[in-house]
Amino acid sequence: MKLKCVYLLLLCSIIATSTFAQDEKEEGNEKFFKKENLFTGGTLNASFFNGTTALGVSPYFGYSLNKYIDVAVTANINYVSQRQYDYYGNYQGKARQTIYGPGAFVRLFPVKFLFAQAAFEHNFIRYKNIYPSNSGIPNETYNFNANSLLVGAGYASGRGEGNNTYYYISISWDVLKDANSPYLDNTKSALPQIRAGYNIALFQGRHNRY
Repeated sequence: MKLKCVYLLLLCSIIATSTFAQDEKEEGNEKFFKKENLFTGGTLNASFFNGTTALGVSPYFGYSLNKYIDVAVTANINYVSQRQYDYYGNYQGKARQTIYGPGAFVRLFPVKFLFAQAAFEHNFIRYKNIYPSNSGIPNETYNFNANSLLVGAGYASGRGEGNNTYYYISISWDVLKDANSPYLDNTKSALPQIRAGYNIALFQGRHNRY
């Protein structure tokens, strides 16, 4: 499965490079790098439900290859704390996870307000069971890591030619399904990941991007 993902990423890179070169040739633009194509942004998440607290931030920095393709490198930091109860509703302590790691994504825009996205992450995960002080059970800490490939689609509000500043919302699933992935449920099925954020154009000013 990992080998197939490598082939997929290589194929995406080849397609992106080919499309970029073709656009540059058609437009007669000899300038390979344009700083007005740079962008930054990220997502913030905060949720509180059923004894669970989840906080996270995922900043990124990227470049628009052309009006159809954006690529970026990312960082991922998340914290999850969950109160645990037994079948009878008795408090059993807390489970805490700290998740962080690097990644990268490619976004393909068939139209200016819709995109498909593939995002690779390598996450380092610290998992801790904290038992009640009167239980006599020592706390447990585990460290592991996992690769994830989140594939999905999203909506971009305000993106258009000459403007790469916009809000977005997306939904994706981890297709790698690594046993340690933080994006799987107890049955190892991929959970939908809904993310919203803001993309900020850099150095655009009065320049058009494409």
